[in-house]
Amino acid sequence: MSSGDQKNGGDKPKEAAVWPEVERAECLARGAALKWASGVFCQPEHLERLSHYKKRESQRTASIHTRLKSMVQSYLEGVGWGLEQLREARDELREVSLTLKEAGLESDGNTDCLTSLEKLREVSVNHRQLFAAVSNLPRLYAIRSMVLETERLVESRRLLEAHARLMDLERWQDDILWQLHGATGTAGSSLSSEDKELVAKYFSGVGQLVDALGKELWAVVSSSLALARQNPTPFVSAVRIVEREEALDRALLAERGGAAGGGSRPLPAGRPRCWRACFFQVLEEAVSARFRSVSYLHTRGPGLAGHLSALQHAVMADLATVRHLLEHCVPPHYQLTAAYLRASHRCLHTHLAQVSSWDLESGEIFAVLNWVIHIYNRYDGTSRAGHGDGESRAGTSHLHRRARAAAEQIRAERPVLLSVGSQKSVSEWMHKALQVELQDWQRDQEPDTDHEGFYQTSLPTIITQMLEENARVALMIGESLRDQTIQMGLYEIENLLNRFREALVEFGKEHRRDPTNNKNKFYLHYLLASISNCIILKQSTESLQQQQSSLSAGQFSRTPPNPLAALDRAVRRACRLVMDQLLLELQPFLPGLLTRPWLVQGEPVPKLCSVLESHLDLYGRVRPPCRERLQEEAQWLMVVEYVRALMQKKLVCRSSEERRQLAQQMLLDDQLLREVFHSLQESEVSVPEVNPLALLPVLADFIRLKDPGMLTLEVSGLAAKYPDISEEHVSVLLDVRGDVSRDIRWAVLDLLEQSAPPLPAGYRPIFTDILVPPSTMAFCLPTAKCA
Repeated sequence: MSSGDQKNGGDKPKEAAVWPEVERAECLARGAALKWASGVFCQPEHLERLSHYKKRESQRTASIHTRLKSMVQSYLEGVGWGLEQLREARDELREVSLTLKEAGLESDGNTDCLTSLEKLREVSVNHRQLFAAVSNLPRLYAIRSMVLETERLVESRRLLEAHARLMDLERWQDDILWQLHGATGTAGSSLSSEDKELVAKYFSGVGQLVDALGKELWAVVSSSLALARQNPTPFVSAVRIVEREEALDRALLAERGGAAGGGSRPLPAGRPRCWRACFFQVLEEAVSARFRSVSYLHTRGPGLAGHLSALQHAVMADLATVRHLLEHCVPPHYQLTAAYLRASHRCLHTHLAQVSSWDLESGEIFAVLNWVIHIYNRYDGTSRAGHGDGESRAGTSHLHRRARAAAEQIRAERPVLLSVGSQKSVSEWMHKALQVELQDWQRDQEPDTDHEGFYQTSLPTIITQMLEENARVALMIGESLRDQTIQMGLYEIENLLNRFREALVEFGKEHRRDPTNNKNKFYLHYLLASISNCIILKQSTESLQQQQSSLSAGQFSRTPPNPLAALDRAVRRACRLVMDQLLLELQPFLPGLLTRPWLVQGEPVPKLCSVLESHLDLYGRVRPPCRERLQEEAQWLMVVEYVRALMQKKLVCRSSEERRQLAQQMLLDDQLLREVFHSLQESEVSVPEVNPLALLPVLADFIRLKDPGMLTLEVSGLAAKYPDISEEHVSVLLDVRGDVSRDIRWAVLDLLEQSAPPLPAGYRPIFTDILVPPSTMAFCLPTAKCA
């Protein structure tokens, strides 16, 4: 091997070590080429095209080399441009560095000028100090006389003039302090203690004037209720001074409150004064002063009621004064009436707490509670109606609840004496209301109707108002007493409803004994009114139960009341009586159903529909959902009675023509009944799973069937729709057809006995209510079943 080969061979490992991807790419390329060549030249005849393949690959290789050279050339041009930019930046940095060195040399040569500037600064400071002293000498000599003059104005209650002089003095003091602060010569320096003491010595009377003026102002504000009726001018002056001070506080805070040091001008001493907050604090102290003089001895026994009455008149008189006189003397944003109300509520809370801590007797306790429940509640309503601000109303209501806490303390210590109404009195009220209800049932006129056209009587209104009023009054004393009152009311409602249901039963018995009695002419109307009353009582009962606290469920030793169950029993009894009355009026026409005259003339179905229409019209006077319940029950009753008449076998077909006529007449009757119950079908009431009116077309198809051999299939479908149908019912239907042989009858009954599906969930049986009359035959036919 030559030395050149050795050299090249020695470079390959180095190149592979530096560029391992090159070796890997070369291996992949060789492998791909070998794979391609083996695929192309696998047959000898393909070798003839070797020159063609070689030429194509040479062209492809040349194209790739050209693109690589172009790309490398563009990269090299970019690198050259970047190097040129770096050379230009290096030259510019060299020029900047030389310029900075020249500037530093020039600044070092100007240090000698600083000495002359320091001397000039000292001369300027001395000049400013002398100028401040000369300009303030007239003010300093006039301070004493202005202080004396201002004191005289304050003593004579010429408050606006005194405040104007005081503002001048404060402005002079602030200007002098700022001039001395600026005369120090440096922005960050502060006054020396000697300068501060000197200024404080000259203006020593200003702080005393501020205190004296504030004392006079608060004296005027505290006596504002008396001044408003005589001369409100001092109060108006005090309010104007307070507003001036508030405006000055805001201006100074906006101008100087941002920075605490440096070159910013500091706030004057005593700023901000916040005299508006002091104004409302003094007003509250003036209100509380009316309650401080009350003693225990002066309010014992009957004196407590007199004291509370006097307190009521005094507070209401002060409220009228504030609202009609003082409110017009202050800016609207003061909301002076709301502020007075808040102060009054706080003081009343404290005062009631003080009264409740005394050793009061029962009469005194009730006097306090009566005042809190009736008088103070009315005062709170007046106070909240006096101002429209939502936040003020919320705060006033909160303070009102705090004031009632004192009454709650009395209730907690003496629960026996604080019963709003005993169970005996409530029971007596309900008994009287029930007696009035029973008397209304005997009236010779329809029951009253509400604005929606529903029947009603006075019973639910009396009971609802009584229980809600008791709960409302009890809640004003405490939630615990409210829960006890509601619990007692629920017990009494349950007892009342039990007695009410018994009264309904007696009412029905009396009507059945003598249906033609004129006293019972509106029997049905008052039954419907009773159902509406029960619905109203249900709504009231649910409302009372919702008002009850969830924590009070286990606090009572008795079994919890269940008035809703008693309501349901009373409603079901009343609905049953209504259906009995409907059946009583339908009874004269039912014997004519499914007879031969009925088959020829169609009577008495139109009369039955007339009775149903009159009843359904009256059911519209009942509140939902019982209105829909009555309509549905009437529908079931009519269908049951119709099928019961069919089961009596008054009409047995003798030919296929009679079966066709019977089925046709049944379909006509079904159409009439559907027209009567049209409103029920179109209402949004939940329709039962089994529609009773759908039974009549099914029975008509059963009777009209021409081929008796298909009866087995027909009975199978009938049993699937109505699983409560029995063998007796099917046997009667077969008898009515009149053309069923013994073999077909046995097959049908055997199929029915074997299928007998169970009743599905929610299915309401209809054939269970239809009894098949017993057979009149005295002996059993010799059939296989009897054997």
